[in-house]
Amino acid sequence: MQRRVRSKAHSFEDRIAAEKARIEEKQAGTPHGPEHEALATKVRQLDTASRINDRLRSPELQSPR
Repeated sequence: MQRRVRSKAHSFEDRIAAEKARIEEKQAGTPHGPEHEALATKVRQLDTASRINDRLRSPELQSPR
């Protein structure tokens, strides 16, 4: 049996950025309408997730050691 070789782990930030880029590219080729708006909503959600993640990782919110 052949084993799969895993590439380096991608961070949450990397995955969000990649998904956002993919959706923005798809949105650029979509005419205005419901699908275009749904893609715009998804982009806004990814932006929010990124900002929340940045805030949660900020030094102010880390527990004292």
